[in-house]
Amino acid sequence: MRPNGSPQALENRRREAIRLVNDGHSPTEVAKRLGCHPKSVSRWKKSQKDGGDAALRWQPNTGRPSALSPGQKKDLTRRLLKGALKNGFATDLWTCPRIVELIRRHYGVGYHHDHVGRLMAWMGFTCQKPRRRAIERDEDAIQHWIAHDWERIKKKRNESVRTSFS
Repeated sequence: MRPNGSPQALENRRREAIRLVNDGHSPTEVAKRLGCHPKSVSRWKKSQKDGGDAALRWQPNTGRPSALSPGQKKDLTRRLLKGALKNGFATDLWTCPRIVELIRRHYGVGYHHDHVGRLMAWMGFTCQKPRRRAIERDEDAIQHWIAHDWERIKKKRNESVRTSFS
């Protein structure tokens, strides 16, 4: 598990550990002082011995490269914004399995449907659920009911009961 702190702060901690070890402190002593494990101090010392000061520098954690190029991601965004119907699906609802199918069909890349959600979040899309509303819903009738009937049937506060707070 990666410790807390910026990459620069972690690099500074490694350099401080090496300085303390070189000053004659034991790895256990250094680890207690810096809040890390003694094995980490030994590992940093070995890395510095084998690779010099460059071995202590922070390096970005890039992870696995994306299977889609930046141009393909831009094109995918365009296709998603057109809607699922325009992309040959029966309804206009995007689901992760549908997006997997779209990516496979147009770019020849296989994604797992669990990963597509992370890809969509990285691309700036959010997970949204459509509101379920009855087809027969009559907004005008609802507003009329709220304006007229609701006031009549709403439970009113009993004025004869006095409430006091001390």
